[in-house]
Amino acid sequence: MSELRTLTLGAGCFWCLDAVYQRTTGVTSVISGYTGGHTPNPHYREVCSGTSGHAEALQVTFDPEIVPESVILGLFFTGHDPTSLNAQGYDVGTQYRSAMFYADEEEKARFEAAIAEAQGIFEAPIVTTLEPLGIFHTAEAVHQDFYTENRNNGYCRVIIDPKLSHAREAFADWVS
Repeated sequence: MSELRTLTLGAGCFWCLDAVYQRTTGVTSVISGYTGGHTPNPHYREVCSGTSGHAEALQVTFDPEIVPESVILGLFFTGHDPTSLNAQGYDVGTQYRSAMFYADEEEKARFEAAIAEAQGIFEAPIVTTLEPLGIFHTAEAVHQDFYTENRNNGYCRVIIDPKLSHAREAFADWVS
């Protein structure tokens, strides 16, 4: 097994991409949480209020010898609308921003290249922000693997099911 890699990504509500990455070959861990804000130890209601500055985000850990980083990033761009500023569907506010949180300059450069490549599949400009990774706060237990635990929830059926289906079509070799 190679050295695992972790990316921190914000794509609106963390439940959506969590569902996709939980079903991606080579992914070893998906943690929903909050980052990019100024409040110490934020909690869900505070983040949802938009006052903490945090984004809902995921830390996805994967084995790059099994699944290339390009697939992980491709799923990121497939799993949400990176051309929508501070909103994903009915979820509106900076906490739902499209963001890539980089750990170092090398990762920032890889993210910049991924955005440039993804721009080719979108007519509107990608508004995904590149932000330095600060402290990542793990979200409450109810937000971890939410889709698996709540498949009959209305949000899961109406919002997540179509996104998961799209990811399976676009990345059939990777997403089960």
